Amino acid sequence: MANKIEVTIDVIVHATEDISKIFQSFEEILEIEEEQFSVSETTGHFENPITLLNITITKKQAQNFVKKLVEKLSKVEIDELVDEIEERVIDSRFHMRLDKQELVNGKIKISEKDTIKLKIHTPIYNKKDTVKVFSDILQIAN
Repeated sequence: MANKIEVTIDVIVHATEDISKIFQSFEEILEIEEEQFSVSETTGHFENPITLLNITITKKQAQNFVKKLVEKLSKVEIDELVDEIEERVIDSRFHMRLDKQELVNGKIKISEKDTIKLKIHTPIYNKKDTVKVFSDILQIAN
């Protein structure tokens, strides 16, 4: 796996959601502790309170996170991500989204609605290497 790897995670928590369950899921499933997140408060379109969670992890913690993430994805989902690498990479950042409700239920599942946004960044110096670099990262658990 690439040595210089960085993972950014962004989560929008609505007032109707239990933030403690989200933190607990991150800790139990992906080994990211609540204290590591930066937390900010804002208001939504209809004046509803929204909490924004953000974290950027690097080095060994980022490598371990990606390894755990990939281990918990199904083979079909990994294959789908590998097939979509070119569409998902912007400026050496691989973009993907996880289902927030599935995470709270103890599962890791790719989704496009009610999501946790992930960006996996590693330096790619030659654009033609993009698919190979991210394929290697996504195949780490296989």
